Amino acid sequence: MADRPLMPIATAVWLIDNTSLTFDQIAEFCGLHPLQVKGIADGDVGGGVRGIDPITTHQLTRDEIEAAQSDEEYRLKLSRPKTPVPDRPKKGPRYTPVSKRQNRPDAIAWMVRNHPEVPDSQIGKLLGTTKTTIQSVRDRTHWNAANLQPQDPVGLGLCTQIDLDAAVRKAAAKLAKLNPGAVADPGPSLTPLDDQPPAVENESAEDESKTVDLDKVFANLGGSSNGGE
Repeated sequence: MADRPLMPIATAVWLIDNTSLTFDQIAEFCGLHPLQVKGIADGDVGGGVRGIDPITTHQLTRDEIEAAQSDEEYRLKLSRPKTPVPDRPKKGPRYTPVSKRQNRPDAIAWMVRNHPEVPDSQIGKLLGTTKTTIQSVRDRTHWNAANLQPQDPVGLGLCTQIDLDAAVRKAAAKLAKLNPGAVADPGPSLTPLDDQPPAVENESAEDESKTVDLDKVFANLGGSSNGGE
């Protein structure tokens, strides 16, 4: 929290109207320039702004104001809340309903088999499990390892497809960053021309062996014609 009131101009208006503080004291407390405070007092700045009592908003105490009024060199200090505001709790593991917890080892086995690039920490967040459980499934030391059947965690209702895709993309991006020279397997593709056998030569040789003898063709046609007569 900054050492300034929430609404500095409105606070300055109230202090000008209700206290004998100097412009310098008000300006420093509200984070304004002394000329701005003088302009507020003269009505040239902040016209129409309604003053806010910093005492009722627990930003100043009456004793603090009285101490400043009795000493022009005194500088006002913003009051701290008496009730501490708790820090925002850190996001913990994903909650898994009791009815679905027995399916987590199957989902872990599926993740380990189909997405080995996803680290255990990410699997733990995705499925709401621990690294110890993931490791036991990975090295087959889980108490029910013999009966585990890898199943898609989305189908089991342990996570959404969006969360799963996000975890896989994050792991793939991290892997690519750590191994910039690694190229993913694009799958089956056409054989390069350099690796193909010289099919052209074989085809030309086959064509030569199948060259048609025109004299024989016409001779046969003539013989068939005579025989028909």
